[in-house]
Amino acid sequence: MPFTVEEFGDLVRILEEKPEWRVALRRLVLTDELLSLPEQVASLRADTDRRFQELIEAQKQTETQIALLTEAQRQTDKQVAELVQTVRALVVDVGFLKGEVLENRYRTKGYAYFGRMIRRAHVLSSDELTSLFEDARERGILSGAEVDQISSVDLVVRGKRKEDGTEVYLVVEVSWGVGPSDVERAAQRASLLAKVGTPTIPVVVGEWVTTEAAQLARVKHVWQVTDGRAVSPEPVAVLA
Repeated sequence: MPFTVEEFGDLVRILEEKPEWRVALRRLVLTDELLSLPEQVASLRADTDRRFQELIEAQKQTETQIALLTEAQRQTDKQVAELVQTVRALVVDVGFLKGEVLENRYRTKGYAYFGRMIRRAHVLSSDELTSLFEDARERGILSGAEVDQISSVDLVVRGKRKEDGTEVYLVVEVSWGVGPSDVERAAQRASLLAKVGTPTIPVVVGEWVTTEAAQLARVKHVWQVTDGRAVSPEPVAVLA
């Protein structure tokens, strides 16, 4: 007997009124796999949500660890920077102390060291330098600024040139390691002191001289003294 449209409509209304019939019909029409699909989807969703939450938590932990590592790196960089500054300060202090020791050595034994360059070598005392500079200021030979500049010279040595006996001043800059700036200062201060009327010879003294400083010394006509050995600005003229 054929199943009419009217009967199908009746069946639909009955199923709407009888939910339990819908369940029974679903079991007859659908396979077990299809019937279990909603539960599987729900389980999969729950598992996905759980895994997603685990990933979120793992991401949070990773970000926390990265933040800690970043802070640790920042602290390390800061400590390294402070250590570098400390080491630089120590290097400067040690260099200064070495320079002071070297300057005192040449001051107290000036005749022994500078006697190889000039005769009757005499390192001017503080009082002698004051008189020399103040006389030049009072006579208008040197300005106040020039006196202030030349007053910072390390040593001034008076003597006579071996060649002709002419009185000269050695204007000496002392540094443990001689660089171009030491050469520049010696040349500039010798030029200032020459205004008093006595010839001057710029000199740099150190335990060693950089290549750049040695080249500049030849250009500026500055003598180099290392370990008591005097080197003329002229490449071939060496006093030992």
